[in-house]
Amino acid sequence: MLSLEVWEWALLAVAAVIAGLGKTAIPGSSTLSVVILASVLPARTSTAAMLLLFIVGDIFALITYRRHAHWPTLLRLAPAVIAGLLLGFAFLALGSDAVVRRTIAIILLAMIAITLWRRRRSATQASGPLVAASYGTLAGFTTMVANSGGPVMSMYFLATRTSIKVFLGTSAWFFAIVNVMKLPFLAGIGLLTPEVLLTDLALAPGVVVGALIGIRLVGRMPQQVFDRLVIILTIIGSLYLLF
Repeated sequence: MLSLEVWEWALLAVAAVIAGLGKTAIPGSSTLSVVILASVLPARTSTAAMLLLFIVGDIFALITYRRHAHWPTLLRLAPAVIAGLLLGFAFLALGSDAVVRRTIAIILLAMIAITLWRRRRSATQASGPLVAASYGTLAGFTTMVANSGGPVMSMYFLATRTSIKVFLGTSAWFFAIVNVMKLPFLAGIGLLTPEVLLTDLALAPGVVVGALIGIRLVGRMPQQVFDRLVIILTIIGSLYLLF
């Protein structure tokens, strides 16, 4: 496994629990996991390690919300998402760790800014091929480079005024499909190393614990307080990565 200090392993374990929680209860909180992994591990390595942990969380999200997906929405987004994935793969293959790390920080800060901006505006409905193409491409790019497509998709579902259950079900299928599609890309550029696989094997139980906690807690905790905490911590972590 990767040679890390005890406190670094502790941070990775916390990130794993948060990743599971984000898949089943608090959409968007997984962004904090991305920040933690990118702070502890080399940026490109963190992208691969985070992907495998997210796939574990996707399994629990599908078990819980699979019946609520809206497939026409997924099909409408598919072409743009694939284009975004290819753009993100090219960037990840060519970019250095320093560039990828700063890009992750900028993407996360931009997603937070968009989230806060949308919350201050009235949630007017938006639809049409241009909206789907814009959100889909950005979601594909951000999820390939930084595993941070969640905020983009949240903004899309907000713009299209999607109901909560449909949001959770559609997101579960979206990220399950996209994350599996990303595996051969990351393997192709040598990021899925034995060290990464063993490290994720050690962290996977944390994802399971977080997912199970999320299933029990969904709808029972003050969402607004938790959202604000996640946003604050993500901003701090993103600024750390940036500077």
